[in-house]
Amino acid sequence: MGARMSAMTTSSGPMVAMESTIFSHLGLPSPFNKEGLERCAAAIRNGGAEPMLTAVLDGTAHVGIDLEANAEQICGPARKVAARDVAVAVAQGWSYGATTVSASLMLAANAGLSVFATGGIGGVHRGWPDTGDVSADLGAIARHQMITVSAGAKVFLDLAATLERLETDSVPVLGWKTDDFPAFHARSSGLSVPHRVDSAEEVARIARAHWSLDGGGILVVAPVPEDDAIAFDELSRAVDQALGEADKAGVTGAAITPVVLGALADATDGSSIPTNLALAENNARVAAEIAVALAAND
Repeated sequence: MGARMSAMTTSSGPMVAMESTIFSHLGLPSPFNKEGLERCAAAIRNGGAEPMLTAVLDGTAHVGIDLEANAEQICGPARKVAARDVAVAVAQGWSYGATTVSASLMLAANAGLSVFATGGIGGVHRGWPDTGDVSADLGAIARHQMITVSAGAKVFLDLAATLERLETDSVPVLGWKTDDFPAFHARSSGLSVPHRVDSAEEVARIARAHWSLDGGGILVVAPVPEDDAIAFDELSRAVDQALGEADKAGVTGAAITPVVLGALADATDGSSIPTNLALAENNARVAAEIAVALAAND
């Protein structure tokens, strides 16, 4: 017997998958997580698409949830679910498993969706030659025929190595109206994207060509809006300090993310939180545009 899965659609039109980790207590702090959920869902709907949140609720993997009716649970305590954990969460009947990028892509692709919006992806961690620490996000992006829209990768990663890994896995990386690879809260990491795109229609054409050749996923990187961005140098200093403290405390792997994000919030006097909200909303808006353009080509 297969896994219990529910794909709820209220529309036969364009759809955009969303992860749930960012909106749970594991992501943005309350009440900002609920604000983020409302803003991202509204951006997708205003763009002409349907928001499809992914999560495991009471042992069932969902793609598409009634956001208004379930907002309290979605924004509450959760256990993190990556792709490797989905089957466990379903079989053990977890009350709320908040999906990461890798789990969201797996579930959304299984439900037949083609576009996914997130904040910033995981990637190759600093010190990876010694630890082998590479996020499952990258493998999931490469594997599934979906377009992932993000504000680049999280700033505390080895961004050059992350881009190299995406190239190794044959993932087209497209800069949304930019020539620079963004670094989550910062508009530019100082690294270039392989290809620039200036419209959703262009992304849709590339996706169709890529998938006709049996290619996997595509990554579209959209810089955070300029008025909400934080300078890369400021972020780098805060990250270096946070990583040093995490190393002294023996914090490794996935546990580093909340430590560093918390340190960034402290170092920027809380400005990283509105930046997080702005970039997530912007990614949702861009993803909706792409979903609409992709549906027009069907």
